[in-house]
Amino acid sequence: MTIEKYVKNPAGVTGLLVNWAYGLKISDVPNHAQHRAKLITLDGIGCGFIGAHLPWSKRATKAISELEAPGPCSLLGWQKQLSSPAAALLNSTFIQGFELDDWHPKAPLHSASLILPALLAATEHVQATENRVISGEAFLLAAIVGMELGPRIGLGLGGAELLTRGWHSGAVFGGPAVAIAVSKLLCLSPRQTEWALGTSCTQAGGLMAAQYGSMTKRMQHGFAARNGLIAAMLARADYTGIEEVLERQYGGFFSTFTGYPQPRRATAMESVTAGLGSEWEINDISIKPYPLVAFVHASVDCVRLLQERYNGRFNTLEKISEITIELGDPAYNHGGWKVEGDSLEPTGAQMSAAYAVALQLVDRKIEPMSFSPEELNRETLFKLIRMTECVHQKSFDNSLKTRVTIRFQDGTGLTETVDTPRGVHPQLSTQEILDKWVRGAGQLLEPQRRDIIERSVMQLETLDSVDELLNQLGGEAGSMLH
Repeated sequence: MTIEKYVKNPAGVTGLLVNWAYGLKISDVPNHAQHRAKLITLDGIGCGFIGAHLPWSKRATKAISELEAPGPCSLLGWQKQLSSPAAALLNSTFIQGFELDDWHPKAPLHSASLILPALLAATEHVQATENRVISGEAFLLAAIVGMELGPRIGLGLGGAELLTRGWHSGAVFGGPAVAIAVSKLLCLSPRQTEWALGTSCTQAGGLMAAQYGSMTKRMQHGFAARNGLIAAMLARADYTGIEEVLERQYGGFFSTFTGYPQPRRATAMESVTAGLGSEWEINDISIKPYPLVAFVHASVDCVRLLQERYNGRFNTLEKISEITIELGDPAYNHGGWKVEGDSLEPTGAQMSAAYAVALQLVDRKIEPMSFSPEELNRETLFKLIRMTECVHQKSFDNSLKTRVTIRFQDGTGLTETVDTPRGVHPQLSTQEILDKWVRGAGQLLEPQRRDIIERSVMQLETLDSVDELLNQLGGEAGSMLH
């Protein structure tokens, strides 16, 4: 069988993405995009350590470890090694484990939880089985490819509109980004990369009903990371996948998941490649300041601003009589659901605008320990939640704009509106992201280990090998929630 090296249709959107990824060199990537990729990588590793020993992560690790044989690939924060698909699945689950990881506002996905676990697993696999050395530059370039193309493929699916229709968006279009990133790392040909993309697309899925308390929400990006890795490894063995998968009229990725008629689908597809190589979506990937679903961050910011401006009004929360949170779609569907009963699991709490507002009002801060068993279901929180109503404000649709109104027993009220949350605009500064890393990893890692990881990531392009970084990722780490 003669294997063709080139893509099926270089003029189609699939071919354009694949050929761009295949030909990209580190010198083609501006310094600001390289720097952003390294910050996202460091933040993702920190989120992984925080998530590694959470109760639901321990359950996942036990189940997968019983199912999978030991292998060459490390688990973040564990003295355990598994096969590459199992490691990709679990490390992604750890990074997504506490709603602290990055996200893209226009095409919602969590890039670090998708790209890093698959690249780490692929790296350790080929080093163990082929004695192959992966340089820091090769790793960084593959990460940039995945982080750039994930949001772009998501834009072709309508971005946040996918969430509105109930799909877990990043779990749907994250796998294709993983497949191309791993293909880049392993130097697959354009045709092999196209096959990897096609095989990953046919595995796409993820339902947003997972947000209502299930542990599965933590793992859905992990399914995409694992599937994208497997797709690339199949293509590497010349196992053929769907060609021209993104633009196929019948059964193609965009036509099936959007249902858009022409010419709307063609317009959406044009956004995938618009400015490719000159305008960098990676720069719009946002780092979270709060361990909450991103669409409720603006609600917290509204309350925080009111507390700063009218500090005295919030000294006695018993005087609050009513709270209204106005949200557009998809934020309303994602975070505006009504809390029933007097208790929540951590997943549900982190997905609730009402819970987030109550937490900010009571504690004046939101951090991982806010969701510990001792803190999670306090009556002081649920008293405020019961007087909170989330409202769909249609004029806010397709934006992050949020308005919070707090009314008091004396008949007065305070209102604050936020157009975009902190972390999106303004983005967290480099120093704020490094501080987040130190606050999180600093509680779980020895200072020397923490510093080696930070230095390795922030100088990634200079490393002849990523071995030193990999050596620090495996091995036991502390636990955030006991």
